[in-house]
Amino acid sequence: MSQTGGPILSILIALPLCGALLLACVDGAREALIKRLALAISSLDFLLSLIVYAQFDPAKAGMQFVERAPWIDSIGSSYVLGLDGISLPLLLLTTFLTPIAILASFSGITSRVRAYMICILLLQAGMIGVFVALDLILFYVFWEGMLIPMYFLIGVWGGQRRIYATLKFVLYTMAGSVLMLLAMIALAFLHQGSAGRLSFDLLELIGGPIPYGTQLLLFAAFALAFAIKVPMFPFHTWLPDAHVEAPTAGSVLLAGVLLKMGTYGFLRFALPLFPEAAAAFTPLISVLAVIGILYGALVSMVQDDLKRLVAYSSVSHLGFVMLGIFAMNLQAVEGSILQMVNHGLSTGALFLLVGMIYERRHTRMIEEFGGLCRTTPRFALCFLVVTMSSIGLPGLNGFVGEFLILTGTFRVHKGFAVLATLGVILAAVYMLWMWQRVMWGKSRRAENLTLADIGRREMAILVPIILLILWIGLHPNPLLRRMDASVGHLLDGMRSATSEARSAN
Repeated sequence: MSQTGGPILSILIALPLCGALLLACVDGAREALIKRLALAISSLDFLLSLIVYAQFDPAKAGMQFVERAPWIDSIGSSYVLGLDGISLPLLLLTTFLTPIAILASFSGITSRVRAYMICILLLQAGMIGVFVALDLILFYVFWEGMLIPMYFLIGVWGGQRRIYATLKFVLYTMAGSVLMLLAMIALAFLHQGSAGRLSFDLLELIGGPIPYGTQLLLFAAFALAFAIKVPMFPFHTWLPDAHVEAPTAGSVLLAGVLLKMGTYGFLRFALPLFPEAAAAFTPLISVLAVIGILYGALVSMVQDDLKRLVAYSSVSHLGFVMLGIFAMNLQAVEGSILQMVNHGLSTGALFLLVGMIYERRHTRMIEEFGGLCRTTPRFALCFLVVTMSSIGLPGLNGFVGEFLILTGTFRVHKGFAVLATLGVILAAVYMLWMWQRVMWGKSRRAENLTLADIGRREMAILVPIILLILWIGLHPNPLLRRMDASVGHLLDGMRSATSEARSAN
């Protein structure tokens, strides 16, 4: 295997896989040991990802920590890993949220604990693989492989309608993925050399000549798979059901990481491979993004279930990300990548808070609460900070991402930026109204008067997220600086390819 900087990316994938195998060998009755082992393994993966962050060179535009090895020579597929300033923040987000999700499951999961922790670790390996795979077939294996543990997390440990939600989630995702696989195969044959050699290496495929009409078809196939995963309007209907029925950790990882695979897919594959088609589809995708922003916000306003409200808010927030990506300038794209991280932190924290209150009251209905500020002040304070982060309050992380997206979008299409700004206003309406109904006023049920406030374990879950929310809001440059070269390289390559195509015509 040839690599630059050592096989640390392979280790990041292999560690949770080995951890899952280790847990399979532990006596299932030793639940406390299983939980501690899962937490230790996922935490070690996070520490290793910090080494990647520390060794990453912000000045380099290309891939770093590249690893290559033969894999399926008969079809031209290789084991190729690497990351740049686009994938680095998402790798860190994945390794950061996984141990938090495991720690949040210590009290809520009481049955089949070993199988549950194995699924979480397998999911972690799959998510990391998606963000570092540079071979199309390898990417597809990770993309589809992480569906299996998520299927079981929702289907076994989910709510009453878990089977319906799980099947809907899997069928939607697989429907788009099949078309993407066909497009990958077609792309490899289009770039087939004179010797008849196929290659699925992304770095070799970028920049290859593809007829405009073919680009449109291939881009549409990739875009459909990614749009379903985001999910963009009108492919979003699987999301609320999956979130509502999933256990807390499933919701955290689904919102925090899995949805970002769709937006990441556009940046890593669809845009650089098909720059002309991306430019042609920009008006349509931008319109759908704005519709998603406003639709998600308006539907969130009328929800009476806390978890469903947060789920629909994701449709709105990810609309901002898509709008920024297809503004195709440095400010907007960097804002989109940062907003992927911000959404993972704020929405992940909201699902954690909803899960904590659900464990105490066994209900998520907003009308069942009221007056929690007096009985659970620490919970209320954490909820307030995360709510303000989700709204985009200046000084917190959400503001930086949304500001960059709106500024970049305003440069290319003022109308879209103005309409998207309405989404910011609506977000303040539904989030603050939700917080007011839950935290202020009179307690609507006697049980609210005796609720226990969050304890040390729950504070250990929430405090790291809140610290990151504050750090990114006050000092986002460490993350943005690591994106500059990679995002600039992506946009320059797209402009160059588009200009050459226009000159040839």
